[in-house]
Amino acid sequence: MSQDAIMRLAIFLGLFAILAGIEHLAPRRPRPQKNRRWITNWIFVVLDTLTLRALAVLPFAAVFAAADASARGWGLLNLVALPGWVELVLVILVMDLAIWVQHVLSHKIPLLWRIHRVHHSDIEFDVTTAIRFHPVEIALSMGFKIGLVYLLGPAAWTVVVFEILLNGSAMFNHANIALPKKLDRVIRSVLVTPDMHRIHHSVHRFEHDSNYGFALSWWDRLFGTYTQSPQDGHSQMKIGLQWQDLRPTRLIWSLALPFFRK
Repeated sequence: MSQDAIMRLAIFLGLFAILAGIEHLAPRRPRPQKNRRWITNWIFVVLDTLTLRALAVLPFAAVFAAADASARGWGLLNLVALPGWVELVLVILVMDLAIWVQHVLSHKIPLLWRIHRVHHSDIEFDVTTAIRFHPVEIALSMGFKIGLVYLLGPAAWTVVVFEILLNGSAMFNHANIALPKKLDRVIRSVLVTPDMHRIHHSVHRFEHDSNYGFALSWWDRLFGTYTQSPQDGHSQMKIGLQWQDLRPTRLIWSLALPFFRK
């Protein structure tokens, strides 16, 4: 395993442990079915990793794609010479916007929504929700990201930084933690907070068709998909889909969900 992969894994596990600890000590909302949910959601991570390996695409393939694009001189950023910090800012902005667009499409295109709703079918909202994705969605997302990297041509190290930011912010904004309102307001001016993203997991379709951001909070404000607060309040709002029940806590049922008509 390469050094950047080890670093990313260490950051992932460390941040997960910190957020899970805060959730345990001071949860924003009660968490029913924790044990079964957590096992199912963690198995999704294993299956996602195995899927990428079976396709000969490692979980950090976007970094390899960036190195290959640089070696071949492919991509827009390989046509110009920019200071490292400028390139990093551009990579974060462009790639985060692209992930936002991908997320919107996963809600608007019926076939993609059938797959993506596995993520939304989680009966509660905590740090493990951030790792609950169907293997097919992970494979499609990696293909999209690799294509974007070849088009953009970023330096490999900027992709590593972006991936750390994306994964870390996804765990943070799915965490079942309560931030002081003033702190939430300050952080939300730049990054997506748990209270902002929780709305995206509401059973109400008009709410889960808003707040699509994973890292930067700007895109939803810019494109008119921002919702300030849930109509039922954060404590009383229902998480999941309109037909929600306990079946999403079961792994096999969750894997088969894209094939159901619901």
